[in-house]
Amino acid sequence: MTNPDRETILIVDDQEENLRGIGNVLTVMSYDIVLANSAVQAYQQLFARTPDLILLDVMMPETDGLSACRQIKSNASWADIPVIFLSADDDKNVIVQALEAGGVDYVTKPFNMAELVSRVRTQLALKRTKDQLRALVEDKDEIIGILAHDLKNSLAGMRLSASLLQSRLAELPSRCAPLVDNIVNASERMLAFMQEFLANQCAEQLQLKSIAVDLCHVASRVASNHQAAAGVKKITLTTSLPNEPVHVKADPEGLAQTLENLVSNAIKFSSEGGSVEVTVQQPMAGMAKCLVRDTGPGFTHEDRTKMFRRYGRLSAQPTGDEPSTGLGLSIVKRLVEAMGGTVILAENSGVGAEFVVTLQITHSKTAET
Repeated sequence: MTNPDRETILIVDDQEENLRGIGNVLTVMSYDIVLANSAVQAYQQLFARTPDLILLDVMMPETDGLSACRQIKSNASWADIPVIFLSADDDKNVIVQALEAGGVDYVTKPFNMAELVSRVRTQLALKRTKDQLRALVEDKDEIIGILAHDLKNSLAGMRLSASLLQSRLAELPSRCAPLVDNIVNASERMLAFMQEFLANQCAEQLQLKSIAVDLCHVASRVASNHQAAAGVKKITLTTSLPNEPVHVKADPEGLAQTLENLVSNAIKFSSEGGSVEVTVQQPMAGMAKCLVRDTGPGFTHEDRTKMFRRYGRLSAQPTGDEPSTGLGLSIVKRLVEAMGGTVILAENSGVGAEFVVTLQITHSKTAET
């Protein structure tokens, strides 16, 4: 009978002597042992209980250890189980194949039992550490998500209240005006940070779809959404788009968020009276490009080395006192790469900056996911 508090090791070997010998030693070491004399029997044991470690013989009839390991790793429920291969074959090519199949270690027969126990302990310790880190990351993400959403709601309420006060300044003493303005500005900055922070968290965890998306339609919609913001700063926001749709493999929300960030940044860092242009080029060599060009201050050489880092502080500052968190470009890079594309800052000897997003085109209505 197995003990749920003890680590379980599945031993797979077609030799009864090996199963008994290794099993007895590891049982003495206080591990729960499960035995299988073939790959088929190993799958049955895995379905019955997921072990913490697998010791797998390479040379077995019917299904060999390498094939069995690949099959095990193809199942998401078993993919993280460390596999130590056992074999009398010390051929370097076989060892490489074993590791490429998903094994974490390779022990040749006849082996020293103390060495085997040491390697078992090492791999189990590594798995425990990995499991603990995964749990910590999950806890961190959950706590941050809760705090961020609660803070965002509180800040939104604060901004609304301050905005109402701002609209009634005529009814308040004159000395209240700068205080109310400070509250409105501070709440807007904090809310903008929380929104980008949440967007960054989502970008890290997002499982993006890969379907056919009309790049021209998304670019046009994003530009339209930012016309009001551009108008406030007297910035001319234009688009240059092909007459025909340009379908790319992308996630609709991910692509929209990418262009939203780039266009928003372009407006934010351009001076009053400047211009921002969003261009979709005709596809070439199976790829389509969307360019976002502005007449802002551009980027220094030092900026280029850190511009896609999270919270990277760059030399340029928003020209209209807009909030800047240092997260926008890191989110763009993460989203674009998750969609199989690239984003770069083009070399530009003139004024301003030009970001180029490149994505694979598709001719199907629904691309592969």
